[in-house]
Amino acid sequence: QVQLVESGGGLVQAGGSLRLSCAASGRAFSNYGMGWFRQAPGKERDFVAGIRWSGSNRYYADSVKGRFTISRDNAKNTVYLQMNSLKPEDAAVYYCAAKKFGLGDSDKYQYDYWGQGTQVTVSS
Repeated sequence: QVQLVESGGGLVQAGGSLRLSCAASGRAFSNYGMGWFRQAPGKERDFVAGIRWSGSNRYYADSVKGRFTISRDNAKNTVYLQMNSLKPEDAAVYYCAAKKFGLGDSDKYQYDYWGQGTQVTVSS
């Protein structure tokens, strides 16, 4: 069993930056592929970024490439999402998700565990 807790959301002006964190409880965090997803009101939950369980591969949605960076610190059981050059359309609730030996790819249905989400608001 893995529990995920996101933090770091908030209100930021367009062009600003935020760093989201997702702290995982449980053992063998390094065996889990991790993903970040986001959901705006009235829309589906969409893939943002993912990192393979080994850390060897990272994946990004086209809309965030070059602006967002996913990373992980296995010693701290934490995955991060650094978000730069934020746009109003980035506003959403951001969720992290985990899949044992997962690839960190965009298929939300493969993830077994989800956090409760953290709100990101971007003012124009």
